Amino acid sequence: MKVIVCGAGQVGFNIAKHLANQNNDVTVIDTSRALIRKISESLDVQALVGHASDPSMLNNAGAADAELIIAVTQSDEVNMIACQVAHSMFSVPTKVARIRNQAYLSDTYADLFSRDHIPIDVIISPELEIAQALLRRLEVPGALNMVPFAEGKVRLISLKLEDDCPVVDTPLRQLTELFPNLNTIVAAVYRSGRLFVPRSDDQLQIGDLIYIAVDREMTDRAMSVFGHEEKAANRIAIVGGGNIGYFLAQQLEERSSSANVKIIEVDRKRAEWLAEKLSKTIVINGDALDREILTEANIEQTDTIVSVADDDEVNILSSLLAKQQDCPRAITLMNNPIYGGLVGSIGIDVALDPRETTVSSIVRHIRRGRIRDLYSIFEGQAEIIEAEVIEGSGVVGQTIGELRLHGDVKFGMIVRNDETIVPQSDTVLQAGDTVVILAMSDAVRKIEQLFSARAEIF
Repeated sequence: MKVIVCGAGQVGFNIAKHLANQNNDVTVIDTSRALIRKISESLDVQALVGHASDPSMLNNAGAADAELIIAVTQSDEVNMIACQVAHSMFSVPTKVARIRNQAYLSDTYADLFSRDHIPIDVIISPELEIAQALLRRLEVPGALNMVPFAEGKVRLISLKLEDDCPVVDTPLRQLTELFPNLNTIVAAVYRSGRLFVPRSDDQLQIGDLIYIAVDREMTDRAMSVFGHEEKAANRIAIVGGGNIGYFLAQQLEERSSSANVKIIEVDRKRAEWLAEKLSKTIVINGDALDREILTEANIEQTDTIVSVADDDEVNILSSLLAKQQDCPRAITLMNNPIYGGLVGSIGIDVALDPRETTVSSIVRHIRRGRIRDLYSIFEGQAEIIEAEVIEGSGVVGQTIGELRLHGDVKFGMIVRNDETIVPQSDTVLQAGDTVVILAMSDAVRKIEQLFSARAEIF
């Protein structure tokens, strides 16, 4: 597939990397010579210096033959114009744009992004996506990440195994015997810097980071089995009242009548604006690195601090100060990947990398076959895929064992007639099934092919 990526920042770089690793023909455009030099030296892509909305630039990038344009520059307006030019002059079929300014996304202007006006097929709002990702982590205490699939019936949950995990050193095949109705599959394990799909005789170890596929109704029990019985957070402190903090507080107000939410915002005008917009949230104007402000926020009685300011150092330090004052859990936004490796050693419980969230939001819209949803993990090393089994596809009537996908693929869960099924090697796939699969990057293309209908049925 021929793809043009407009913008070579962190998000653009990671999208280009992801697509190039999947053997797509990728061209990246950016005005920064330094970023273009970095991307051309690091990735197997074509990299061009220029303005992404310039018709001649898009022509040089091969827009006439492109199937997809992804506009993720720092400017909403450049992203919109790039998609407009790609549509009007080059008939690029699919156009994805990152739009940060929420004024453009107001319901009042719902018709703005349409074929007759500004033809953008998929709009990504990073701040909103990140707020939703934070909310999912708050929904499952103890989870490093939680992604819902199959209309929320199945959850993929990431968690770390601590010293008190009762199932360490137990072969995975025995989990079914020990907990016959658990409806949970260990889909992937990250250990000693390596991500792999575990076999039935593999044993989990203390310190492992694992992804489990679980029936939504079994979430609490599954978390307990893997050593996590944390209580749900009702008292939440948010550091940073930017769009992410605002969206998160807004969603917490809508979803929970019992949540006690506070926002600490250093800018006085922004704090006043937040106080006007939020009806149940307490807004504190002050510096989250000031112990007196944390005391005013009653941080020692807070269940979770969520640090989402636009400064990584503020986020990290405010989280650590809160932990020092007996706040049991810290969720921290980290834009700079350098800090990611420090998380466990310095006491932060969950680090959210906004790149992973945004890249997954974009990549899920460009899959082929009957791929309904997708989430990329560990910088594209693996993808969690929701696929639909349709009549005429190569998997109908076959058992999972007959597909011979061992090693790179793990079937996490099957939803059939609103019931979840824990897949076994002799489970026969039927038309209408929804399957949730974890696939290492090298196997993604094969999954796409397996879940495509044969051409002759059309």
